[in-house]
Formats: sequence, structure tokens, C-alpha cells
Amino acid sequence: MTDIAIPDVQRAWINLRGGTPAEALILKSDWPVPKKLAPGEVLLKVQAGALNPIGYKFFAVLPNFLAGRPRVPEYDLSGVVVDTNKSRFRPGDEVYGWVPSNQFRSKEGALCQYVKVSEDWIVSRPHNVTPTQAAGFTLAGQTAYTAFMRHINIQPGQHIFVNGGSTAVGAFAIQLAKIKGAKVTASASGKNEEFVRRMGADKFVDYTKVSVLEYLESFTRTSNPKFDYILEAVGISVPTMYTASDSYLSPQGAFLSVGVQPKDTSLPELLNVAKCFVAMFRPIFLGGNKARWINVFVFNHIENMDQFQKYVAEGSLQPIVDSVYDFNDALNAYDRIMSKRATGKVVVRVDPTSE
Repeated sequence: MTDIAIPDVQRAWINLRGGTPAEALILKSDWPVPKKLAPGEVLLKVQAGALNPIGYKFFAVLPNFLAGRPRVPEYDLSGVVVDTNKSRFRPGDEVYGWVPSNQFRSKEGALCQYVKVSEDWIVSRPHNVTPTQAAGFTLAGQTAYTAFMRHINIQPGQHIFVNGGSTAVGAFAIQLAKIKGAKVTASASGKNEEFVRRMGADKFVDYTKVSVLEYLESFTRTSNPKFDYILEAVGISVPTMYTASDSYLSPQGAFLSVGVQPKDTSLPELLNVAKCFVAMFRPIFLGGNKARWINVFVFNHIENMDQFQKYVAEGSLQPIVDSVYDFNDALNAYDRIMSKRATGKVVVRVDPTSE
């Protein structure tokens, strides 16, 4: 236990209902601090939390009984341990990590002053990154890590294509591919070329000047070998990038996607979703593609967190912070991420004294 004074209530953003963030969220000053800890749990004083697209999408689509409202939103965070119950951490340890997604049971989330979390969902924060930088590592970082370090075995010199190199997942994926010694081509808007190249991309495709599919289909006509792997890091709603891939993706490789994500619930979009699922599972003898389609689902593995942290500590992985907002301005932070103009992570500084 710790001698640090812990309040009974806290300030927290609460998701009360469905809708846009402005409709769904309210800032409360009397949300209870979760002081009762099970063995292996820690209580964190949150320094910063990072937003994810899945957060505001859940506001819009999940009914109350599935979302577990009222609850604290978001997952990624950094913080200081203030209490523990038989944990490897001690009060005063500075950490980063994420809150489990089963918020319909726990009500826990990142946009509050205090949160309890299992020790297996956090790691120590390296001293070469600040709390606001570390807050955005986990969900996007672990998604990229799962794609490139667990699903496939990248070898030095292999050629990887990342669609969406300026997204958080794409930026981490570029860095991880370079750690493995791969050559990386990445797509993004032209205004983000400098950022994508800073992440390590060897070649850049400006999708505002040439469509990604057009670039890929012309790729092998310039005497280059096929791509070994393609990561679709934006969220796919039509299967064409995969169904046309026999001409530019090695049959021994794979097409990895962060998921089928329709733009809306219109009939054409729902039909596109159906086409994606048909493409995923159609065997070669029925006209299916030679390379595998892999959906990247991220789960918590402490060994992945530990290795990612080592890459951060040695400087191989850079933080990717787009912008930092004060706790009271969380709704403006949501406006930023929903604008689709953010390059990297949008972070909310919960503790005003944190860097």
C-alpha cells in the first residue's frame, strides 16, 4: 500500500449516451476513484490519454447495453502508480499502457484522473519519452506489432507496402518493418510525405496524385519484384486492393488489414462489406487470390509490450504525437481526430504538470 493521499472522487469524461463526442460526453467532477484493487492490479494517477478512432466510432454505433454506459472512454494512457496490490510495480513508478476494452463491465477508461488496471497491461515508461509521447504508444503500436511481428516473419531486404503511412498504425508499422531490415513503400497525402519519410519509408506514394491501386498495378511493370507483404492500415471498405493483388503481391506473402470498416450503413457499403468477406475466404480453385488475407486483431500480450518498450528505450521506435490538448479541451481533441487530418496520435493531457 502507499501513503499517497488518494481522493474518493475525481474529474472524468463520461460517455453517457450515443452520438458524436459533443453529444455523448460530459465532464464530471464526482466520478468515484476505483480504490479496491484485486491482486495484480495497480491504481494509476493518469498523466495523459490518447484518442483512437474506435473510441468515437463506438459512441456513434454501440447501444447503451453493449457500451456499458455510463463509462470513462478511451484506452491508451500514461501515468504514475499510486497504489498496488501484490504487483511488480511500486508507488511512484511511471508507466504507460492501455485499459482493457471490456469497459461495459469495468467502466474504466483513460480520460480520467485515476484508473485501475492489471499490471499485465502496462510497462515502465522509458526516460527518453515524455508522458504525452508515451500515452499514444499502445493500441496503434500493438496493432502494428501484431501485424508485423506475430502474423508474418519479415526478412531483411523484403519489400513492404503500407497503405496509410501517416496513420498511427501505419507510422508504427513502417518503423517496425525498418527494424526488421525491410524496404518500405508507403502511401499518404502529399502534405504528409515528410512525416512518412521520417518514419523510415524508402518510397512514397501520394494518393492525391495517383490512386494506390493504379500505383500497385503499375509496380511490376517497372521491372521490380512483387511486394512481399501489404498492410492496409486505414480500414478497408472495398476488396479491390486484395482481389487485384496477384499481379503485385507475392503468392508466398500476405495482405494484412486492420479490418473491414464501412464508411456508412448504406446498402452499397454493406454490399462492399459482403464482397470483402467473400474475397477473404474464396479458395484459389474458385477464383480466389494466391496470397493470404490476414485480419489484424490486437490482443494484450505482455511479451509484445515488453519488446515494444525495448525498441522505444533504444530509440528504434519514435513517438508520433500530432497534437496535445488540455483535459478540459477533450472535445476539441475529438474534433481533431475526426477531421482525418491528424498525423499520428492526438493526446489529452490529464495532469497539467506532465510534459
